Amino acid sequence: MTILPANACCEAMPMSRRGLLGAGLSFFAWTHMPRIASAAGARDPRFLTIILRGALDGLSALAPVGDPDYAALREGMALARSGENAGLMLDDFFALHPAMPNFARLYAAKQALVVHAVASPYRERSHFDGQDVLESGLAGVGKIDSGWLNRAIQAMPKGERVATHGALGVGAITPLVLRGDAPVMGWAPQRLAESNDDLARRVMDLYNHTDPVLAKALQSGLTADMLARGSEPDNRGGGNPAMMARAASGAARLMMKEEGPRVAVLSFDGWDTHANQGGVKGRLADLLGGLDGAFATFEREFGASWKDTTILVVTEFGRTAKVNGTEGSDHGTATVAMLAGGAVRGGRIVADWPGLKAGQLHEARDLRPTTDLRAVMKGILADQFGLSAAVLADRVFPNSASLKPMAGLIA
Repeated sequence: MTILPANACCEAMPMSRRGLLGAGLSFFAWTHMPRIASAAGARDPRFLTIILRGALDGLSALAPVGDPDYAALREGMALARSGENAGLMLDDFFALHPAMPNFARLYAAKQALVVHAVASPYRERSHFDGQDVLESGLAGVGKIDSGWLNRAIQAMPKGERVATHGALGVGAITPLVLRGDAPVMGWAPQRLAESNDDLARRVMDLYNHTDPVLAKALQSGLTADMLARGSEPDNRGGGNPAMMARAASGAARLMMKEEGPRVAVLSFDGWDTHANQGGVKGRLADLLGGLDGAFATFEREFGASWKDTTILVVTEFGRTAKVNGTEGSDHGTATVAMLAGGAVRGGRIVADWPGLKAGQLHEARDLRPTTDLRAVMKGILADQFGLSAAVLADRVFPNSASLKPMAGLIA
C-alpha cells in the first residue's frame, strides 16, 4: 500500500443535468471524414474514462479486510481473507471483490492499481450535483458548459493525434466531461433505454431537494420494488453486464481505427445500491462482474495498442460505511478510483487510509476522503499526454494550483 501525504485531500464542485444537445460530430459525419496521415511508429496513447453512475461502494469493490472495524460495519456484506466470503487478496490489508478476476490478473501483471479513500471536492449527496462536480473539473457547484476532458484535449499541441482525432462519447447524449470546443463523436450501442433504477433514483434525488414528503414516499416504493426483484440485474440500461461488454467492444473498435478517436468516455448506470446490494454474490457482484468483463474486452480489442492504453474508472461519490436496514448502503463520500491498462504502473494500492472507527468516519457515517480525485486525473493527463502542471491548474482544472498531479501513475 502506497501511503500519501495527509494533505492530499479534497474540496467541493458543480452539476446540471445532461442536455440532449452537446458538442460533437455525429457518427455518420465522422465515418465520412478524410483519413489524416500520422507519423509511422509514433507513440499513439489511448485514454478511456468509465463513469459508474449511481455511486460505487468502494468498501465492497476493494474491502479493507485488515481494518479491525470493517467486518462489524459491513455485516452481511463483508468480504473475508478466506472461506466462502473470500475476496481476492491484493496485499495483506485489501481484498478485491471476487467478481473481478480480470482486474486481479492485471494487478498481478502490474497493469492495474486502485486509489482508495478518494473523492471529488463535492461533499453533499446529490447524484445530480455529484456527477457534474466529477465531470466539470471545478472546485464548487455551479453552472458550466464544458468538462475537464474536453478542455484537456483543447490544451494538447496542435497536430497531436489526440487533439486531431477528438473524443468518443458512448451513450445517447454527450456527457458533461466531454462537452466543449474539441470535436466529439457520439455512438450508442442501443436505442435509448426505458426508465430504469438509475433514472428512478435521480427523480427521487430531485424530489429530495424540492418535496421531501413525496421523496420519502417514493423511496418507500423503490425499496419495496428492489426487495421484490431481489438481486435480479437490470437488463434495460447501461447497468446490464452484457451491455457493458458491448459498449466496451464497440468503443475499442472505433478507437483502433487509424482515423478514430484516442479518448473516450463510457457511462455505466445502476450503481445506486440502496437495497439488496449483496456481498460475494448479488446485485453489486453482477455489476462488478460486468465492469471486469469490460476490462478484458478492452485488453483483447486493443491488442498491441494495449501497452499505450490507460483506463480510469470513477464515480460521483461512495456509500455509507454501515449497512442499512434493507441490506444495502446509502449515499456516502469517499470511494475508489481504478486504473487499468498496459500504460499503468500498476501492482499497487495508493491509499492514505483514514480508518473506520466512528471518530474517523466523515460525519460519523462515511469513509473519509484523503485524496482528491482531481490529483489522480491530473497525474494521468500529465504522464500520458505531457500536459504541464500549469496548464492543468489553469485551463483543465481551473483554480487548482495548490493541488499537485499525482506522480507515477503511468509507466
